[in-house]
Amino acid sequence: MPEISSERQMQDKETIVHMKAACELAARVLENAGKLVKPSVTTDEIDKAVHKMIIDAGAYPSPLGYGGFPKSVCTSVNECMCHGIPDSRELKDGDIINIDVTVYLNGFHGDTSKTFFCGEVDEASKRLVKVTEECMLRGIAACKHGVSFKKIGRRISEHAEKHGFGVVEQFVGHGVGRVFHSQPIIYHQRNNMPGQMVEGQTFTIEPILTMGSSSIECDMWEDGWTAVTTDGSLAAQFEHTILITRTGAEILTKC
Repeated sequence: MPEISSERQMQDKETIVHMKAACELAARVLENAGKLVKPSVTTDEIDKAVHKMIIDAGAYPSPLGYGGFPKSVCTSVNECMCHGIPDSRELKDGDIINIDVTVYLNGFHGDTSKTFFCGEVDEASKRLVKVTEECMLRGIAACKHGVSFKKIGRRISEHAEKHGFGVVEQFVGHGVGRVFHSQPIIYHQRNNMPGQMVEGQTFTIEPILTMGSSSIECDMWEDGWTAVTTDGSLAAQFEHTILITRTGAEILTKC
């Protein structure tokens, strides 16, 4: 996996226009990909559809070839925390699946993900997914110019712990713009890392929650990408790309 760039990406009026276009495309592709989720559909089929949507829009799927990643989208099913590689496995009734879409449009990356239900999902899974999205939104709500980055992790951890879920520490949010992954690194758990948000910064917030605080450790598959919970418990993730403003944070990955 390539190293995270030390560049801190700042946007001006001109580049914000391009960032918004890339992020809006990513959001549209993600929503359309989610409509494909149903029993008997394979993640390979979702990958092919995502690839076509992105190419037809005049963009490029950022994951394809990134550090050797072989597909155009990440599909993480059930116990897979993130970076799942699409394959021939058919989705089953009751599965949950995170689809992570990043597009490269006119020199800028837009990055977003969402966890979808496949068929009839049990209440415990629904609760995990609901709280994960709430955690992401609470982290975003903490953001504005001059705020410490560590406030994001505190807000996410407080809400996750309140509901008995664990927050995965191995995977982080990141700066995004002309470069796919850059500083600042965004920690989703409680931390004491230094640094404050600055107006014009663009980065992702993308917490992963698991069924219980003891299940946050992961095992890596031999493919070098797929990360799964060590105890086989479910994991869910949501992600938005945001822009820091004087008064708050603007979510860019909206349709």
